Amino acid sequence: MLNVITASTLCGDDFLSRIDIMASARPERIILREKHLSEEEYAALARACLAICRKCGVELVVNSFADTARRLDCGLHIPYAVLERQSSLSEKFELLGVSVHSPAEAAAAQQLGADYLIAGHIYATDCKKGLVPRGTEYLREVAAAVTIPVYAIGGITKERLTEVYSTGAAGVCVMSHFMQCPLSQLYDEVRAFQSRSENARACVDL
Repeated sequence: MLNVITASTLCGDDFLSRIDIMASARPERIILREKHLSEEEYAALARACLAICRKCGVELVVNSFADTARRLDCGLHIPYAVLERQSSLSEKFELLGVSVHSPAEAAAAQQLGADYLIAGHIYATDCKKGLVPRGTEYLREVAAAVTIPVYAIGGITKERLTEVYSTGAAGVCVMSHFMQCPLSQLYDEVRAFQSRSENARACVDL
């Protein structure tokens, strides 16, 4: 399954137009990252994105801002360290995603109420320049440590999907590619990624 992670600072065009096109291509969910914004700025953007996503029947997940997520009745995505400090968050949201960086964190996050995990970074990526990727064996260990869905992030390409799914991951997250792809090609790129993802998962499950 495909999750889109946003990063409007990577776009050279209208961000909401990009959200509209991506949502119309129907990924599993869009996680509104936007770490550079204040909560007030983020909330205004989230409201606009939520209207688009609901029109398209795609789930929007708020990143980090719990109050905004509650007000908008959205799922929340947080780092493991935040869940560790505020374990009660799992009781306040129907969907809680957590970013983890070890199998131990993954197991603990599930115990604390996480509904899904994002694990990375798996392959080398410009978003994490200079940092050694953790690789697919790490992803395999994270997936084996839990029973909730684990999504891989970092350097994910269509050509790597079968390798990713062979680890037991439930899906993938893609950010830079969809943020920088020309708008004229974006719908087809999201659909192609979704289709290849579904095919790769089916092949691994055979």
